[in-house]
Amino acid sequence: MIEKMTAAVLYGKQDVRIERVSIPSIEDDDVLLRIKVALTCGTDAKVYRRGYHARMIVPPAVFGHELAGEIAAVGRNVQDFHAGMRVVAANSAPCGTCFYCRRDQENLCENLIFINGAYAEYICIPGQVVRQNLLPIPDQVSFRGAAMVEPLACVLHGLEETGVQRHDSMVVIGTGPIGLMFIRMAKLRGAHVIAVGRRSNRLETARAMGADVVIDMVEIPDVVAAVRAETDQGRGVDRVVEAVGLPESWEQAIRMVRPGGTVNVFGGCPSKTIIPLDADLLHYSEITIKGTFHHTPRMIKLALQLIADGAIDIDALITREAPLSQLPYVLDLMMGKNGAMKTAIIP
Repeated sequence: MIEKMTAAVLYGKQDVRIERVSIPSIEDDDVLLRIKVALTCGTDAKVYRRGYHARMIVPPAVFGHELAGEIAAVGRNVQDFHAGMRVVAANSAPCGTCFYCRRDQENLCENLIFINGAYAEYICIPGQVVRQNLLPIPDQVSFRGAAMVEPLACVLHGLEETGVQRHDSMVVIGTGPIGLMFIRMAKLRGAHVIAVGRRSNRLETARAMGADVVIDMVEIPDVVAAVRAETDQGRGVDRVVEAVGLPESWEQAIRMVRPGGTVNVFGGCPSKTIIPLDADLLHYSEITIKGTFHHTPRMIKLALQLIADGAIDIDALITREAPLSQLPYVLDLMMGKNGAMKTAIIP
């Protein structure tokens, strides 16, 4: 077997190099996956910009975490998978036995393991992931579609924790891939959705995903007033999801919600960010503010099922395709003012 592969190695801030590295070895419980598609995402762009991720990756290391592929080899203890199978792997797996796992909060697992290395020809899927978060890809699902499982699972977890119900009014701030998935999934739950964003083309996509109202922050500076004007007696919406990760957006989200409503600050701000809170508003209006992080095995399975059922337009979210050699260029594009939707990287 060939002992070397091509991979994208992160060395630091905006320093990614396409290199020849050793193919990962596998243990008895592991699977070696030949990657067919790896998707770019906002987290990868942040890792590229900052040069690291405290929980996921410490350079130098191969990075990338949204992937789908074909099994190249399995460890001797692996029984449910075999070489040649089309599979999708989540980028983590919980232990199943710690304090949080016993309370059905696997995303907060004390022993959560992460895998990185999707921007490569091969990746080792460790046994803990194989047992819980490695799934066969249904025949009708492409590798591109399957690779969307991980981000969609994060959205589904966030939506459930936000408590979205049929006939709720809901604002989604941000119309990147995550925001667009929130819009689509909220519509499937029967919510009335208002999309808030800055780019007209993405707002058009938001409308295609099911947004009932779109608000362009460039044309309408006072987005809080614009949102409230769309609600009964201007009282605010039932739910808000902030999918941008900016302090000013967090503050706007809190002022958009009605008394008794819920704000999910899904978009992570930079470490040590502090925002002011109106104590009277929070207390007397009984506003719930919460964040949600990551996904669970249940949401990974649900995400794959929804993709198999055609519940979301994959092609509206994955708008480019590029070889692995162009990854540094693609990451630079994602950092530009015009941004970019997801790109399918083909090793």
